[in-house]
Amino acid sequence: MKKFLRRGFVILVLTAICAAGTGKFLQRPENEEARAVAKVVIPEETRQEIRLLAMDRTKEEITLPAVFDYRREGRASNVRDQSLFETCWAFASLTALETALMPEEELDFSRDHLSCHNSFQMSPEEGGSYIMSVAYLTAWQGPVLEKDDPYGDQISPDGLTAVKHVQEVRMPADKDYQAIKQTVYLYGGVESSLYVDFSDPREKSEFFNRENSSYCYEGTELPNHDVVIIGWDDAYPAENFNMAAPGDGAFICQNSWGTAFGDEGIFYVSYYDTNIGKYNAAFTGVEPVDNYDVLYQSDLCGWCGQVGYNTDKASFANIYTASGDQKLQAFGFYATGNDTEYRLTVKTGFTDKKELTDITYVQSGYLQYPGFYTIELDTPVFVKEGETFAAVVEIKTPGAACPIAVEYASDELGKAVFLGDGEGYISADNRHWERVEDEQTSNLCLKVYADIDLG
Repeated sequence: MKKFLRRGFVILVLTAICAAGTGKFLQRPENEEARAVAKVVIPEETRQEIRLLAMDRTKEEITLPAVFDYRREGRASNVRDQSLFETCWAFASLTALETALMPEEELDFSRDHLSCHNSFQMSPEEGGSYIMSVAYLTAWQGPVLEKDDPYGDQISPDGLTAVKHVQEVRMPADKDYQAIKQTVYLYGGVESSLYVDFSDPREKSEFFNRENSSYCYEGTELPNHDVVIIGWDDAYPAENFNMAAPGDGAFICQNSWGTAFGDEGIFYVSYYDTNIGKYNAAFTGVEPVDNYDVLYQSDLCGWCGQVGYNTDKASFANIYTASGDQKLQAFGFYATGNDTEYRLTVKTGFTDKKELTDITYVQSGYLQYPGFYTIELDTPVFVKEGETFAAVVEIKTPGAACPIAVEYASDELGKAVFLGDGEGYISADNRHWERVEDEQTSNLCLKVYADIDLG
């Protein structure tokens, strides 16, 4: 008989493809580890900095308090119990999403639906990852309400539709505590990962101090459990942990093991814990479901790899055919690292990739943090039913070798990734374009949002 653990976390091994080569990554690919050589010979003149259009590069910088706690702010959602199922990742993601809507809205989202109706074709018993949650939410597959798909009843009905549209997900970089705190302070809880050495609140743990509801692990084990950061205490004493941490300070985290764990479901995780703050996600843009009428996409599994040309800049284009007379309103894509700059344009009446060599970028912008972003077009673009169009983005991410996020058809994802729903192209120089499905076994993470044109 299979033993069900409370941790419910699986590490997806993701792949970055830098033109001719590959590099293996855990969770979210780290750009500096990518290794390969470019397939396209880049003319020397294109190696020079391409001047971007004027853009606002103002950074989000605020003064943070030494102590902050959602329980004091009226923004802590109810502590829940995942019971014997391997669904901590789903609980953490949807708890983070719920806090992003509080205190104005207090909603209870279905963990069953996220576990059973994502595109990864994994059973709930196999665990999951925040990568799966982000893909499910940005694809508008959910969330749905708990009352419509209750947890733990072994039934998850088909046909339910999202009650919110997630349009922005901030994914602070590895151990960027300032970004994590700013996100918690301004937007909502941050899902993050731990290694825990126990799977039941009653079990003994070498690293969990029950008296102080504190946890600190300093070792080499990979994470196996997800929680939600809902605050912090910079002066939390190092001696409160089982083995004194190198310094004071802790994140305040909400767990999914019921109120019998910790301080009614809440505990303190040392800033010096090996894994806390490495893999992160927060839902910073949540909108009503009538925000756009149409979503074009070919990346239902989301950001599970990266492609590029061993340089921090590359261009990518997805081709779609209009399902009706519409106004193209926005693009959706990932920044794979800090301080990403982008340029974008739409090519209507697209017939051949050669036309991409003649594009003119018309809009630019700056993204301070990694994550998924919806970028409104300064001027909507009108398309007729049946017209083919190209959404084109040039992106620059400092320090990256593979700056373009893709849905990658790896062995780990098996049959979950379907390449037949995409037509995408990538380029190192905006002149030589290659089909990403053929050359890199990938779909581009580049969505387009449209409204029906009523004339």
